[in-house]
Parts: sequence; C-alpha cells; structure tokens
Amino acid sequence: MNRIKKNITANFVGSIWQSIMGLVFIPLYIKFIGIESYGLIGIFATLQIIFGLLDVGLGSTLTREMARLSVLPSKEQEMRNLVRTLEVCYWSIAVFVGMAVVSLSSIIAHYWVNAGHLSPQTIEQALIIMGLVMVFQMPIGFYTGGLMGLQKQVLVNIINVCISTSRGLGAVLILWLVSPTIQAFLLWQIVISIINAFILALFLWRSLPHSEKRAVFQKQLFKSIWRFTVGMSGISVLSVLLTQLDKVILSKILSLEMFGYYMLASVVAMSLARLFTPVFFSIYPRLTQLVSINDQVELKRFYHKSCQFISVLILPVAIVVALFSYEIILLWTQNSATAEKTHLIVSIMICGTALNGLLNPPYALQLSFGWTKLSFYKNIVAVILIVPLIIVLTLHYSAIGAAFAWLILNIGYVIFEIPIMHGKILRKEMWHWYWNDVFIPIFAGLAIAGLGRVIFTVTIYQSMILLQLMVILVLTIGITLISAQTMRSILYDQLSRIKLHL
Repeated sequence: MNRIKKNITANFVGSIWQSIMGLVFIPLYIKFIGIESYGLIGIFATLQIIFGLLDVGLGSTLTREMARLSVLPSKEQEMRNLVRTLEVCYWSIAVFVGMAVVSLSSIIAHYWVNAGHLSPQTIEQALIIMGLVMVFQMPIGFYTGGLMGLQKQVLVNIINVCISTSRGLGAVLILWLVSPTIQAFLLWQIVISIINAFILALFLWRSLPHSEKRAVFQKQLFKSIWRFTVGMSGISVLSVLLTQLDKVILSKILSLEMFGYYMLASVVAMSLARLFTPVFFSIYPRLTQLVSINDQVELKRFYHKSCQFISVLILPVAIVVALFSYEIILLWTQNSATAEKTHLIVSIMICGTALNGLLNPPYALQLSFGWTKLSFYKNIVAVILIVPLIIVLTLHYSAIGAAFAWLILNIGYVIFEIPIMHGKILRKEMWHWYWNDVFIPIFAGLAIAGLGRVIFTVTIYQSMILLQLMVILVLTIGITLISAQTMRSILYDQLSRIKLHL
C-alpha cells in the first residue's frame, strides 16, 4: 500500500471512528443532562472554534514546515527550534483564551444565553470550566499538525481513536455513576484534554530528527513563515466566521432548548466532514508535489480522480440522510419529538455540507499552487452576505432559516468559485468538474435514493426500517460509484485483477 492510500485509510478510519463516538454518546448526554445542558455543550464547541481563531495559522504553518523541512538535508536543528518557538507561542495563546472565557463567563451567562430551566449560576460555572478546558484543548491541534506534517498520520489516528473513545465513554460513566450535571461532564473534558495534549506532545518531540543541541526559541524563524501564516490565518478566520456565525446568532435569538435541537441537527450534518476531511489532508501533499515538478498530465488526472472519489464518498450518504432524516434521527435518539424538530434542519444542512465537501479538492489544488487570495476574498464576500441572511431567515423561519443560509452559501461557492479558479488553474477543466466529477454522480445517487424514498415502507419495526435504509444506501453507493468515470475504471481494473488471480 503506497503512502497516499495508507494515509487516506488511516485518516478515514480515525475520522469515522471519532464521528461514531460522538454520535453514539450524544443521546446519552441528552438523557442524563437534558437538552438545555446539551445546548451549553454546543456553545462550548462554538467558543472553542471562535477562540481558535487566535491560532493565527500556526497549526497549518507547522504542518507545512514539517513536511517541507523533513525532505531537506541538515534541517534537524531548525525543525526542533521551529517546534519549540511555535509551541511557546501556542501555549501562551491557549492560556490567554482560557482567561478570556473565564472573564466573559458572567456576561455570557446573564446577558446572552436564553435559558429556561438552568440557572445563570449553573451556566456561569459551566463557562468557567469551559475556559479551563480550552487551555489544554487548543494545543492538541498544534501537536496534531506537527505530526501530520511528519507523515505520522497512522499514529495520530490511533491516538485519536483511543482518546475519542475514552472521552465519550468516560463522560457517560461519570454522568451515570457520579453526577448527571453539565459541570461533571466538563470536568472530565479537562482530564481527557490534558492526557491528549501530553501524549501528542510526547510523540511529536520523539518523532523529530535528533540533534546535538537543545531546541530553543528563535524569534527570527518567523521571517521565513510569516507570509504563508498570514494567508492561512486570514482564510481560517473567515472560514470559522462562516461556519460559526449561525451558532453565535442563534444562541441569542433562539431559546436554549431550540438551540440545543439546532446543535443536534448540526452535529449530524457536519459529521459528513468526517468523510471528506481525511481525503483533503491526504491529497494536498500529492497535489503540491505534482505542481512542484510541473507534471500537468498527472496533475489533471489526480485532481479529477480526487474529485470523483470525494463525490462517491460523500454524495450517497448525504442524499440518503437528506431523504430519510426523520427515520434516521428517530432510530438514533429513540425520541419522536426530537426527530420531528430536527429532521428538516438536518436535511437542509447536510446538502450544504455535501456541496462544501465537493469543493475540498479544488481548495487543495489552490493551496498547492500557493494561491490563497481566492479563498480569502471569497470568504470576505460571504461573511458580508451571510450575517444579514442568517438573521433575516432565522427571524422568519427559526432554525430552519439558518439551515437554508448554510445551503445558500455553499451553492454560491459552487456557482462562482469553480469558474474563477479554473480560469487560472487547470484551464479547460471546469466543465469536466461540473459534469463528470459532480453532476453525474449526484443525478445517479438521487435517482436510486429517490426511488427508495417512494417505495419505502413505513413500519413499527425498527429493524425493518434499518434494513431498508441500509439496502437503499448500498444501492446508492453502488450506482454512484459506477456513474463516476474514473472510479468505474478503477473498479473494473480491480475486478480484472481478482479474476486473474482466481
């Protein structure tokens, strides 16, 4: 198995497992602490992402620099010094973020969150603990980025699988056996985050090449990385705003209960990213190599292969979830009221997330050329437009309106970003992307899953509902795979090899 396949497999398995762990334990969290407290967990996740903006691109920069320096001679000491330098900066930022959340806890608890049953004191206590969690949670991304740059993706995912399992299982046991409160849940997050950060830091330093001198902080190292860091920081800031503004706005407009339902739907829809994000981190280095050696023929082939692989990977799941969201939520939560209040939000949001996932290979292609301006300016325009759109749609249509805002945003990306990108990079490949890489797989998947929706049999037996959904999903995956030209060729090649061996 070559390195790309190995990394994709490791990233995919690790990401799927983390997603499963999150989805499996969420109904238990809600059962023990209630939907309002789960809404606080949603606020915690939003705060983590928003304050993660202070990362200022250091994590992404470390990934790139570790990959670049690792193939250059006599760079052992520079690599170690760079990690030490950025590590000091990162921990300083993490401590500042924790102090900021603690300082803002009273204001958020009393003037921002629209609580029903939870007291402001309980919410304030939870926010204070959140601040402490974030001190140890933020550096996890930094150390992960360093290991990914060193091609230690198998190791990273082994750690992630173990930690995500311990995080979810430990939280449930504490809520069950110790205290069914949001405070107890968050205290466990502190413990598991400390363990996670320590393990990742240990393996990163052990994975670095040895040097005779100790690693030291060197301010001048910023001179060689600041341009890329600033570019990635700008993109990251705008991306976070686009993906988190809905939560910030809705946490103020909606009741904490309704916000909890929205966050539940968001978790389901955004779980689709667990499928395409691992592929991005695996294809990006390869695209960069092909651009570096100016192999245009292989670059085009690998680009479209990656685009079609993403389509086959995410479209069947997104289409089936969108068409059968009520049944899936009901099977998952065992609560008809929850399914009724969240299923339409899930259907709309997962369509937007699927479109966002289809744009990952084009985004990786842009970065491989060192072109960050398109994503930066695209996101500036999107931020300007999305805020009033979310507010207006939410005020008129509640949480469903915010879900439509996410879908509209990603439709805009597909319509405008691809023509602009292919006007500069891989010209004449735009219609290949629209037709072969995207439209044909979408049409094929919708045809089969839509037929399944028409003939779906409503029954009181959950096992029969699950069986029908599995059959429809398998058939949708099969027809989508066959419809994608490059994937079909790969499938036929593999079948031919199997026949030869037989």
